[in-house]
Amino acid sequence: MANLIFDFGNVLVRWQPEAVYAQHFGSDARAWWFLRHVADSQWRGRIDAGERTSDCIAELTSRFPDQAEAISLYQSHWEEMLTGEVEGMHALLEELIAAGHQLYGLTNWSMETFPQARQRFGILQLIDRYVVSGAEGCIKPDPRLFHILLNRFGLQATECTFIDDNEANVSAARQLGMQGIVFTSADALRQQLHL
Repeated sequence: MANLIFDFGNVLVRWQPEAVYAQHFGSDARAWWFLRHVADSQWRGRIDAGERTSDCIAELTSRFPDQAEAISLYQSHWEEMLTGEVEGMHALLEELIAAGHQLYGLTNWSMETFPQARQRFGILQLIDRYVVSGAEGCIKPDPRLFHILLNRFGLQATECTFIDDNEANVSAARQLGMQGIVFTSADALRQQLHL
């Protein structure tokens, strides 16, 4: 089987900022509005690419002063946004390791928080060869991040299968010659890997 490269957020560990914001705003709709129009994916990507969270929060607060309290939650309540391991994935990774498969990680994640998350979740400790965007200054789907992983561990793209819940990231991997799987669940992945 090809080398298996796993995204971490929402593949191995649930990353759900909407849970914190729904509680803060008292409304799922207001939480999603905030994450689309204030602390949007572009802003969150800056943090994942290595910018200091406090600097990004200060800049965003200057643009949305009426949202200052909600913006600050992104730093003060980030641990609550990680809501647990993705069901079935811990056992699946252990099975893959026992069968001799080579596992790697490629994640968009801030280096300010990743070490604590890795310590907290045993599933993240099952993969010890990984690349974190926050340490590299770029994020998926930028092909540079994929090349960093391939070069660091001496991998050939055509010998790798990349697993991510984000279709754009999977598409980028395929363009580099990897097999790509859009993750939906452990059971579906097991079938896609023909286990």
